[in-house]
Amino acid sequence: MDNIDKTMKFDYEEIPKDNVETVLNNVHRTLEERGYNAVNQIVGYLLSGDPAYIPRQNDARNQIRHIDRDVIMEELVSNYLKENKK
Repeated sequence: MDNIDKTMKFDYEEIPKDNVETVLNNVHRTLEERGYNAVNQIVGYLLSGDPAYIPRQNDARNQIRHIDRDVIMEELVSNYLKENKK
């Protein structure tokens, strides 16, 4: 049987949710300190993958680049739905 016919399971190292939260809080704080609209800048980064949306100050750019954008989006949507559950 060829490998192409087998379903492969994708495993990735789970990133602790508190780490995602810590990084996003640092990025948000840093963007506000620099006078940017933090939400717009984070959305720009998440949509484009371009780290230029995030400043280097407080190691924010380096930190956010170490977390997969899909993981960040999953965490944001999950938290939004928990907070706004009707």
